[in-house]
Amino acid sequence: MKIKNKFAKRAKKLFLGAAAIVALLVVALLPTKYVIEAPGAALPVGDYIKTSGVKSRKNLYLVTVSERRAVLADYLWSFTQPYEERLTWDEATGGTSSDQYEQLQEWYMQTSQQNAIYYAAKAAHKQAKLKYQGVYVMEVQKRSSFKGKLLMGDTIVAANGHKFQSTKGFMSYLQKQRIGDKVTITVLRSGQKKHFSGKIVKVKGTGKPGIGISMVERVKVETSPKTTIEVGDIGGPSAGLMFSLGCYQNFTGKNLTKGHKVAGTGTIDAQGKVGIIGGVDKKVVAADKEGAEVFFAPTDRTGGVKKSQTNYAVAKRTAKKLGTKMKIVPVADFEDALHYLEQHYK
Repeated sequence: MKIKNKFAKRAKKLFLGAAAIVALLVVALLPTKYVIEAPGAALPVGDYIKTSGVKSRKNLYLVTVSERRAVLADYLWSFTQPYEERLTWDEATGGTSSDQYEQLQEWYMQTSQQNAIYYAAKAAHKQAKLKYQGVYVMEVQKRSSFKGKLLMGDTIVAANGHKFQSTKGFMSYLQKQRIGDKVTITVLRSGQKKHFSGKIVKVKGTGKPGIGISMVERVKVETSPKTTIEVGDIGGPSAGLMFSLGCYQNFTGKNLTKGHKVAGTGTIDAQGKVGIIGGVDKKVVAADKEGAEVFFAPTDRTGGVKKSQTNYAVAKRTAKKLGTKMKIVPVADFEDALHYLEQHYK
């Protein structure tokens, strides 16, 4: 009898212990509303650029930020990691759904790629034509009279029958209208033209006349030699600068780094201006891990951003914390980066 009781007590303890472990695992794997942003990877842009008759070099690196939905254990663990950041889903995506967020990142990347190819071709004195195709509708604001009419993904091609050669021209036209004026917008949706009418409103965030939407430019470039960029599931516009440098190498046949690893980040527009991006501290970490010797970081010469808050300033502080020998170089445009490479890797 005593032996049976002894075995029964031991079995009970084992059962309770196992139950406790299972309970802890269940709790640890509970989903949260947070997304963890962490250092991603440094990847050769040459893996993604294809130019007719040219073999792309693998000496210039784009840098990514990793994003993952956090379970409770991951959320708590992230507090022990110095370069991991916790954002709510709405903060990370701007309140869009997963599918919408991925689509937006794809559009940003497409525009960035086209601008990168175009400017690199122009800088290399190659034939290049940038065709403006309209603007993608990313979001329709609540106070817009086009709410429920325009959809995310529509491409706006005209306003009141007027076609434009740039997003700037489209916005300028709308801003010349008066609040309350009627406006008819022409869009391409699933390959078909559609027309929607509404009124000019005061746009949230700017206070200027408009139709109350968020948008991104849709363009397509044609170059000789033909050049394309295919990135798979990488999204966002922040690789623009590095893609433009990679394309320039292909167009000119030059080796810009003479075998040295150079990484960087920043958007680029059709005029070669480099724009500020997010997560630069995490990108510095990823570039350093890859062994990059130089990291290009966007700066600002217009006075619109405090010097202490530019990507360059944040990247410098991050590099100092890491104790890396990687040199952080400020760039405001394509020429800044090209000049540095030509001066240091002759």
